[in-house]
Amino acid sequence: MIGRRVAIVGAGAVGASTAYALALSGTCHEIILYDIMPEVAIGKAIDIAQATNYSLRGTVVRGVRTPEEIKDCDVVVITAGVPRKKDMTRADLLNINASIVKQVSENIKKHSPEAIILCVSNPLDVMTFVVQKITGWERHRVIGMSGALDGSRMAYQIYQKTGFGASQTRAMVIGEHGENMIPYPEVTDVGGVPLTQILSKEDIEDVVQKTKNGGAEIVKHLKTSAFYAPGRAISAMVESILSDEDKVIASCAILDGEYGYKDVAIGVPCVLGASGIKKIIELDFDDKTKEKFDIAVKSIKENIAILENGGFFDK
Repeated sequence: MIGRRVAIVGAGAVGASTAYALALSGTCHEIILYDIMPEVAIGKAIDIAQATNYSLRGTVVRGVRTPEEIKDCDVVVITAGVPRKKDMTRADLLNINASIVKQVSENIKKHSPEAIILCVSNPLDVMTFVVQKITGWERHRVIGMSGALDGSRMAYQIYQKTGFGASQTRAMVIGEHGENMIPYPEVTDVGGVPLTQILSKEDIEDVVQKTKNGGAEIVKHLKTSAFYAPGRAISAMVESILSDEDKVIASCAILDGEYGYKDVAIGVPCVLGASGIKKIIELDFDDKTKEKFDIAVKSIKENIAILENGGFFDK
């Protein structure tokens, strides 16, 4: 693993939690934290670096002041962006975060041209699409973090129902990373046993609804969005890439004919390894799931259209 370098753009709660998870696991040799507020990145990097004294492997963690220092990275994680405020329209949030992600993407393209980009900024599916369009890179090198987090939330809800299999649950969530996400109990299992043979239809429906509201539940209690679970989900994706694990993780991918769609980024099962997305797995949907997937695609495309119609990609 010597020489493996991961940069995280955005040293807020999610970015810092990602760095911490990666540092404890010893997945990479070096972690670089960058933020528009350099002192925050540097301070958190020092704190995390001091925690690595108790890690199994040594990891260099450092904060940097300029985008130019994000160079020669294997993976770059983008968490930068602003949350939606009460007076913001959907178009406002899209344009603000798209502008941030565009600038970040241009810097990555210039200074880490061989990197794989993992986008976490919201709205995630649209921002993943923006990264690919701005860089012009092969679609397998641009990935969005979606089902890795949503699946862990579904697994948590399943454990709340069953009381067992906490580390054995393999939950699948596809579609939009948002209100049109699709928890998929039919291809979810606990220790290899299909979920449909463990829980009743009523319990499964409750799991589905609570999964979809998983982020909102945390906001209700914390008055801010989650960061530990997203950080660990991101680190798991990075680990699969750097270790070339060929692990199946639901991720936001740019479709090019899969599921009958092109030019849209959406959550689907992906095989993650050294080249990024090695394969997109196409599931056989029943009519109900296909309808949900179509709705998710439509929602994402409507948001992309807001940027296109505003001339964002022409600037």
